[in-house]
Amino acid sequence: MSSVFVIIPAYNEVASITEVIRDIAAADNAYRIVVVDDGSTDTTALRAKEAGAVVLRHIVNRGQGAALKTGSEYAILKGADIIVHFDADGQFVAREIKAVIAPLVNNEADIVFGSRLLQKNLNMPWLKRRVFLPLARLLHVFFGARLSDPQAGFRAFRREAFADIGWRQDRMAHCSEIIFNAFHNKLRIAEVPITVIYREFGQKFSGGLKIVKDMFLDSFTK
Repeated sequence: MSSVFVIIPAYNEVASITEVIRDIAAADNAYRIVVVDDGSTDTTALRAKEAGAVVLRHIVNRGQGAALKTGSEYAILKGADIIVHFDADGQFVAREIKAVIAPLVNNEADIVFGSRLLQKNLNMPWLKRRVFLPLARLLHVFFGARLSDPQAGFRAFRREAFADIGWRQDRMAHCSEIIFNAFHNKLRIAEVPITVIYREFGQKFSGGLKIVKDMFLDSFTK
């Protein structure tokens, strides 16, 4: 049986982290849950530990990409076969992890990306649907990376794929960098429909522009 590690980057997520961990454990108690507390100023780390997760801590806030890298490296050191990236704010559905990792378990893919756009009932904020997703998709196509959803953070990959998707972006643009690297290194790629429950964080116009800017600049500095 594959060893599955679920990596959760968290920054001041005390309101949701306990429920997220409990939902993942309820979905499958064999999942190894690792929370990377990214310099939180609240009690996120304590709540995560009390809920049963392994907790790693960044002394200062380094960004979601950096937290995911810390957690992924830890998982590999601990013998993970499959690594899942999952958010701490409750926007993803824990029971869908099984479907996301299925192509990896069945050796049909090296990396799987969750796609909001493959679900039947899409409930996406206007700003994401009409502005940021088209911009991100255009940039991805320009650099030869085609996915239905270029910005969903719910993904999973085999341990052997980690070296090929290794990302440098510490903050939100890591998502696009992972996609670029997966295509560039010709990994077997699959997409699986996922449900997203939208929260206020991540919907701001300035935040979306920062992601697009980081994606664009990083593509010319490799």
